[in-house]
Amino acid sequence: MSVEVLSAGPMLTVQDVGRQGLRRFGVSTAGPMDGPALALANALCGNPPAAAALEFASLGGSFTTSRPLRFAVTGGDCDLRVDDRPLVQGESYRLNPGEVLKVGMLGGAVWGYIGFSGGISVPPTLGSRSTHLRSGLGGVEGRILRAGDILPLGPDAAQDVCLRPGIPQRPFIQGSIRIVLGPQDDYFTPDVLALLSRSAFVVTPRRDRMAMVLDGSEIPAVRGHDIVSDAVVPGSIQVPGSRQPMVLMAESQTTGGYPKIATVISADLPRLAQLSTGAHLRFAVVSRDEGEDIWLAHAKSLRATLAGLLPKSEGLLQSDYLLSCNLISGVIAADDMGTPNWAPDGSSQ
Repeated sequence: MSVEVLSAGPMLTVQDVGRQGLRRFGVSTAGPMDGPALALANALCGNPPAAAALEFASLGGSFTTSRPLRFAVTGGDCDLRVDDRPLVQGESYRLNPGEVLKVGMLGGAVWGYIGFSGGISVPPTLGSRSTHLRSGLGGVEGRILRAGDILPLGPDAAQDVCLRPGIPQRPFIQGSIRIVLGPQDDYFTPDVLALLSRSAFVVTPRRDRMAMVLDGSEIPAVRGHDIVSDAVVPGSIQVPGSRQPMVLMAESQTTGGYPKIATVISADLPRLAQLSTGAHLRFAVVSRDEGEDIWLAHAKSLRATLAGLLPKSEGLLQSDYLLSCNLISGVIAADDMGTPNWAPDGSSQ
């Protein structure tokens, strides 16, 4: 069974949870910009949360199949249709041979995910099907997908059951992006460190799967803006000579030569990734222990959400259960050891 790409939006790639345990060898993790959204798209299709799906930026594209399958789209709101029939995002649906799935423009987010029953089954590279564009690894020839690509799917074990979470597509929590200072916070004066959490920053157009450059108050480093290259992770906030912070994202390199004033906590990195260009944000400093506690709460809530999916024929979930769920929950791995820590079966690092 397979899916054919009829038209492709920008940055349409195959992504799973990424290459774990290889950063020490200089291999970037890659994987999704919004891990919880990927997990939800997969779970709605009856797949393991870590299965490979499609990630896109702003516009999805159109797709067809030669055999019946189920699909789900998560991320921001979008115009979602099968042929001319409008659909509600955040549920799974059946796509029959000859029908065309159309995934339009996203609203309220940047990154969207399309899951298919069985998961995308392109050959893995270094243990992952994730596309890493700069190195040309994974996915389909290590590149952005285009019209005419045929994507093989794995076996479908869910027996054609369509699911929904019983609540609307998750809204994004408003509020500061939480950070832990360091590891080179000693390169900055106490006044500059205070400025980091006191000032507003703007998401600039200089962004991709590798990094997001912010504009705002200058962040001078009293010990200089160059260091001997050392390890970086998704979420590291580098401050180059421009004095504007640059947040590393899913496809970040493994080492960097700029001082890192702070690191975005794993629980908030998907929310940062989903901010639109021009959006304003503030940082809030938390301790490492607080960051870990937030991650544990988010991971627990994501597991509850995925476990609470019901067949669509059973109707909506009850209100007392809805109040116990928080669909914004989830984290992104801050290191490269084992299962990424936003995955439902992950463990605390």
